[in-house]
Order: sequence, then structure tokens, then C-alpha cells
Amino acid sequence: MSFTETTHTSWFTRMKNALWQVLIGVVLLLAALYFLFTNEGRAIQTYRSLVEGAGLVVSIDSAKIDPANEGKLVHITGPVKALGTVSDSDLGVDAEGALAITRDVEMYQWVEKSESKTEKNVGGSEETTTVYSYAKEWRTTPVDSSDFKVPTGHQNPPFAIEDNETVVDAASVGAFTIDGKRVAALANEQRIAMTEGDAIRIAEVIATTKPVKINQGDLYIGISSTSPQIGDMRVRFERSDLSEASFVGAQKGDTIENFKSSNGRGILLSAPGAKDAAAMFEQAQAENTMITWLIRAGGLLALFIGFKMLFGFLGVIGDIIPFVGSIVRGGTTLIALVLTLIIGPVVIAVGWFAYRPLLAIGIIAGGLVLAVLFAWMRRSKAAAEPAATNPTFGRG
Repeated sequence: MSFTETTHTSWFTRMKNALWQVLIGVVLLLAALYFLFTNEGRAIQTYRSLVEGAGLVVSIDSAKIDPANEGKLVHITGPVKALGTVSDSDLGVDAEGALAITRDVEMYQWVEKSESKTEKNVGGSEETTTVYSYAKEWRTTPVDSSDFKVPTGHQNPPFAIEDNETVVDAASVGAFTIDGKRVAALANEQRIAMTEGDAIRIAEVIATTKPVKINQGDLYIGISSTSPQIGDMRVRFERSDLSEASFVGAQKGDTIENFKSSNGRGILLSAPGAKDAAAMFEQAQAENTMITWLIRAGGLLALFIGFKMLFGFLGVIGDIIPFVGSIVRGGTTLIALVLTLIIGPVVIAVGWFAYRPLLAIGIIAGGLVLAVLFAWMRRSKAAAEPAATNPTFGRG
């Protein structure tokens, strides 16, 4: 089943919207420039902090706590043990020895999809035709059917049960006590197989009139898992386990906390399994580099979108004659790309220069020296070539 809607937008309305986009574009440009600039400082400060930490860290025996290491940057590796039993108390599912227990829920729901086609008219107006269609899909989050273009016949019921995660308060790593969430984040997840007893108990707890069954170790709320109906649900429970972990941070009593380096950056590293300190700092540096490039890429994309929005009104003006608007939009897209490729790298370079001026000056000076040397070699070669082609012969 589908529903088709046609809307008409006048040129004046489009122009008003385009002018609003100019304002949004300016804000987006300023935000992108800020993040591109400050990202360089963040990356350099983090790099320096990690270099400092790699030179200070001391690997210690996690089996005992030495007061002499109080406040120092230490590295520990040890067996992990949950301090307490984690439980999904609402449904009575326990996981002895686990660091966390997770409840993942899906519901079979109506989903609205739309496809639009826009045609421009002489005079700058637009006519948009949108086709709405509806399909049934498994989704992990509620789909609000009241916002559908055609809600009648496509109503989704509320979730009878929702996602949930319960994490142990703390875990021990050798003789040290670490926050449960930090340790659980390193763990591996494995399914908890449900039993018929679990299905009977949970059916009495949750707000549903549908039968609760076991389906390949998980719960199925509905009549048939092979022929799902709107409102049917699938529920899976998983436990998080970890046998060994490594941490780098400040020793504070019997725990490991954030260590403040000389530039104020914090150091608190963690990894599953037995990892030496050097490998953990190397991994942290790699993550810092990756984050730096992701922010750079995001900033450049935001710059491009901002410039596109800034020039968008020109395309609307050109749409008075449709093919002219397409030409204008192509031109402004090219301009936006060129400005992004010029301004973005310049801002990154300025940000980098602001935090490492001496090195930046050194690189620039080195480049100039190489350029002068290259030019001198070219001139010397050019001067030598005429002498070689015009030899002087003495008298016999």
C-alpha cells in the first residue's frame, strides 16, 4: 500500500527558506572553523601527555598494593573478578560472575518510507511529489506511527519490555578495585540461554497478553516466530565476561584513577588481556591520530556544507529559469569545494602552527632552504650547459 502527495512551493517561500539557510550556513562555518583549529591543539596536547606518561609509567605487581607508589603513574595487569552478582532484577535473570548483563529487545513494527521527486517550474516555484509506502520490519527502537502520513491501519503498539543494561558496581584486578563500567567496557559478550521456567516467570511480569516462548535460546513474545505479527517481540540476554585486563593510571589507595600530566591532560588507559605499558601507550597514540583525522574530515565536510548553504540562495534566484538554476548550483558547488580545500587546510595549518610554532618555523625554513638550493642547482646546471656546447680550441 502506498500514498502519493504533491506539494507546491512558491519562489518567494523558497527564497525565504534559502535566506534562513544562509544564517545556518554561517553558524556551521564558524563551528567548523573552531573545531578544525582547536582539534590541532587537542591532538598535540594529548600527544605530549602520552609521551610524558610513557616516560613516567612504572609497571607494578597487581597482586599487592605498595603505598610507595601512591600518586604515581602505574601499569598493572591482573585477573578480573566481579565484586558482586549482577542481575536484571526486573525480570529475575542473574549472571553469576559476570561484569554486566544486557537485555536487547526488538519489536516487529510498521515502518514508513518515502521517495520524493522535485520538478522546478518557470518562475522559480517547485512541485514535489512524494510517495509514502509502509513495510513491516524488526526494529530495536520504537517507531512513532502517529507521525506517519497515513497512520490509519499502521499503528504500532508500545514496547511491552525495553532494553536494559545492569553493570556490577566494581571489579577487582588483582588487589586493585576498578569501577565496574570501565572494566565491563572491555569484556566479551555471550548469550544467556533462556529456559521454559524463565519464559513462564517473565510472562507474569511483562505487560503483554501474547504468549512468551523460547526460540533458539532467546525469548519470543508472540504466537509464531516464523509468521511474526505487529507487536511481536524478540528478547535476548547477554552477559559480559573478562578473565584478565590491563590498566594505566594513578595509584590512589587500592584503585587506579586518572593521572594528570604536566599539561593538565588526563591519562587513564585500559585494555583487555595482558598488555604491556608500551603497547598501551602506542595504541593510545594511534587512537589519538585516528580521532584527529576524523575531526579534520568532519570539519572539512561541515565547511563544504556551510559554504553550500551560504550560496544556496543564488541557485534559487537562478531557478526563475530552471536550467539556469542548475548551472548556478553547479558553479556554487564547485566554489564551495574550492573554498573548502583552501580554507580548511589553512585553518588546520594555523592551528598546528599556534601550538608548535618553533617546529612549524623550522619546517617552513627547511622548505625554503631546499627551494633555494634547488633553484641554485638549476641555475648552475643551466650556466654549465652553454660552456659545454661551445668549446674553445687553441692554435696548433
